[in-house]
Amino acid sequence: MKRLWTPWRMKYLKEPKGEAGSCIFCDKARDDRAKDRDNLVVWRGEHAFIVLNLYPYANGHLMVAPYEHNGQLESLDGETLKEMMLLVAKGIRALRRVSNPHGFNVGVNEGRAAGAGVEDHVHIHIVPRWSGDTNFMGVIAETRMIPELLPQTFDNLAVALAHV
Repeated sequence: MKRLWTPWRMKYLKEPKGEAGSCIFCDKARDDRAKDRDNLVVWRGEHAFIVLNLYPYANGHLMVAPYEHNGQLESLDGETLKEMMLLVAKGIRALRRVSNPHGFNVGVNEGRAAGAGVEDHVHIHIVPRWSGDTNFMGVIAETRMIPELLPQTFDNLAVALAHV
């Protein structure tokens, strides 16, 4: 089995995550919609929303999170779960439209042992992938190569999400 070491993630995992009792997903969800671009919230549904990852594994790395503060996927109601999966599909369609990835990693990291950076608010990652998108930079130089700034990715995806 091959392993990909990601030592640059440890800094993020150990950083304080805001004020005690705060949650990045809840904060973004309840913030004024006029701040969605600043908060990287690219789409809002009835029960869940799509947000760009501030620390992306790849350009266009999205997360789908419920508005409900809940750390366990199986504890969410059926309507929320259904909408989350529909938003995953919507996010994939938008990413295909704007960046033509060759594939996707889609998954949930529930709990710290599973790699969750935010343990108490479940969310689904959508990571677009391209053939040959991993190289020596991440392992040797501890540097991710993201070819587009987050505000530009936000603008491109916001337009695409409105049309898919």
